Amino acid sequence: MLVMDKLEASYGKIRALKGITIEVNEGEIVTLIGANGAGKSTTMKVLMGLMKPAGGAITFRGSRIDGMSPDAIVRKGISLIPEGRQIFPGLTVLENLRMGAYTQRRESDIRDGLERAFELFPALAERPKQMGGTLSGGEQQMLAIARGLMSNPVLLALDEPSMGLAPLIIERIFEVVRNINASGVTILLVEQKAPAALAIANRAYVLETGSVVMEGNASDMIGDPNVRKKYLGG
Repeated sequence: MLVMDKLEASYGKIRALKGITIEVNEGEIVTLIGANGAGKSTTMKVLMGLMKPAGGAITFRGSRIDGMSPDAIVRKGISLIPEGRQIFPGLTVLENLRMGAYTQRRESDIRDGLERAFELFPALAERPKQMGGTLSGGEQQMLAIARGLMSNPVLLALDEPSMGLAPLIIERIFEVVRNINASGVTILLVEQKAPAALAIANRAYVLETGSVVMEGNASDMIGDPNVRKKYLGG
């Protein structure tokens, strides 16, 4: 479904991505793990057209998308849940969700999206008129995911969805990610909390300073002593 082939990206003279190749097959949960500065979020920015690649190619469902604008990429069927949530604090829950549906032309599709969002996140259904900025951190993350789903993506990219959340909320968020995948949406997950990410992923890539240093089945990585020592706390 998605191939990022020999992808390169730079911040000035600093090479953030050094020719990485990542593949995501339809129906999978694929996770990118690594420390801060490994290049995980940069990969997401390049994927979504928020940052221009310095080299390589991105192919989605057989078509090149590198060089496309972010809104064109969303229309192709990819949606990003950004790091730090980035909801609209001055808009209500309902208004935030409708902002996520800007690519939808029919009101019936928007209604279907809202129904799906409220089914996934009952807490949001209870407060559609509440301002986004007054929600708890966990509720804001739920809103960010629900907003991303409003464009009806076939590939959902999540950038550090557990950031700043309590353990019980993280567990709930990952359960929802698993449910979204079970409904037919392919997932690309960037996550620092490697144990949680590997527990739900099919395959994983380990990034270090802009390079892929390991890839394979997530279940194999959980048992790999090198991965355990570096990313799973021994």
